[in-house]
Amino acid sequence: MEWMDNTFWTLVALVIFLAGVVYLKVPGTITKSLDERGERISRELEEARKLREEAQTLLASYQRKQREAQAEADEIVEAAKAEAGRMIEETREELSVQLDRRTKLAEEKIKAAEAQAMAEVQSIAADAAVGAARVVIASKTDAAADAKIVDADIAKLGSQIG
Repeated sequence: MEWMDNTFWTLVALVIFLAGVVYLKVPGTITKSLDERGERISRELEEARKLREEAQTLLASYQRKQREAQAEADEIVEAAKAEAGRMIEETREELSVQLDRRTKLAEEKIKAAEAQAMAEVQSIAADAAVGAARVVIASKTDAAADAKIVDADIAKLGSQIG
């Protein structure tokens, strides 16, 4: 019995093993397990795709919000610059008006002081002239003539000053 050597028994063991595997439905179980694993992987891939789409949507949203915020910040800066420029111009105009007003006020005060000084000088000159005229006339004329001349000169000076 040469045909019953180790090779024959190995073949018999293999056939029994394969029959046991088929009887216990191992190929179906393996197929079912592989199918379930494939479905689970497909679900995970789908979930990953959805998460990626959500992440891309969120990224786009945040980028849009960032652009909007940057544009708003730029507008605020431009408005602030314009407001500062306007305020500077207003301040310059107000300062110019105030300077003109103070200059006019100072000029008016100077003119008033000049007029007062001129009036005082004229008054002092008139008093001196009257005094000198009295002395000169007193030495040349009598008291009655002196009174007439003084009264006439005083009346004349009063009309010239006033």
